Amino acid sequence: MRVTSDLWVHAFMRRERARGAFCAVLAKGAAEAGAIFIVENRLEEGFNLYAPAPQSLVAEDGDGERAFERVIAAGDQARVDEYLEKQRRFDADVWIVETEHRSGAPSLTLVGD
Repeated sequence: MRVTSDLWVHAFMRRERARGAFCAVLAKGAAEAGAIFIVENRLEEGFNLYAPAPQSLVAEDGDGERAFERVIAAGDQARVDEYLEKQRRFDADVWIVETEHRSGAPSLTLVGD
């Protein structure tokens, strides 16, 4: 059983803050099952954007943990905003969370990276 999007986002933010990162919810989606996108602001190094991983990349015997794939690496703010705007036009119930940290990737389960 997967936890709700709301609970997952709050747990993620708590983990990130414990690592010394700044976190903010930029868009609040559906509490129960909204898709979650993570914007990693690497400050001088650009932005990484993580999107929900396609089910075809997630292990069948997984523990229900949300998995992500990096869809933008070292991009600029405009590119990230454009991608997220397309996603919001497709589904308005998305969560967008931004984290800022100089080093180290966010604490996510990644596939295909």
